[in-house]
Amino acid sequence: MPKTQKKTSNIKSLPPNPAFPAAALQTAKDDSEITALSLQRGKLSPAMEGYFGKCTEKLGFVPNVLSAYAFDNAKLEAFVAMYNDLMLAPSGLSKLEREMIAVAVSSVNRCYYCLVAHGAAVRTLSGDPALGELMVMNYRAARLSKRQRAMLDFAAKLTAEPWSVEEEDREALRKAGFSERDIWDIAAVAGFYNMTNRVASATDMRPNSVYHAQAR
Repeated sequence: MPKTQKKTSNIKSLPPNPAFPAAALQTAKDDSEITALSLQRGKLSPAMEGYFGKCTEKLGFVPNVLSAYAFDNAKLEAFVAMYNDLMLAPSGLSKLEREMIAVAVSSVNRCYYCLVAHGAAVRTLSGDPALGELMVMNYRAARLSKRQRAMLDFAAKLTAEPWSVEEEDREALRKAGFSERDIWDIAAVAGFYNMTNRVASATDMRPNSVYHAQAR
């Protein structure tokens, strides 16, 4: 199916690398051919138009996942509301920990979009580029606290073998210092990214090229 999305002018692409011209062309296309589906942008509500404007103001670009959802304002609003609640609202989990869950889950699912986008978020929030790479490749190789390791072990198991999660796994989180609400939040964030990973993989969703160079 042809890809008809138009290049968004407010996205800053990476400069081409003369040593790797094919790679530069590939990432540049990610800003124009966002998904493999030919879905035209619908009419957005004033709230969502404002949200896109805020993204441009704060980030310098609109994340491609939002552009991908823009064919249906109701779905876009639902996605934004869930993301903002899980990732930005007050929680016993830090913003970095929530981004770490996103990357660990996406690594199990091999989701290109989320590994690139949330790997960049881990690098930015932690100030540690190596941690972002470790999270993408194998979080078990990272020097994590016992709390973080328990959290990610739970999220990875919930992703790979959800039927095998039992009281022993929840108790391990309690022993690591997580409250009952924290356990809910870990599960909710992991569940959200399992959903987004599958939608991204099903539609061949591509991350903004600017993510590749962030916080390195």
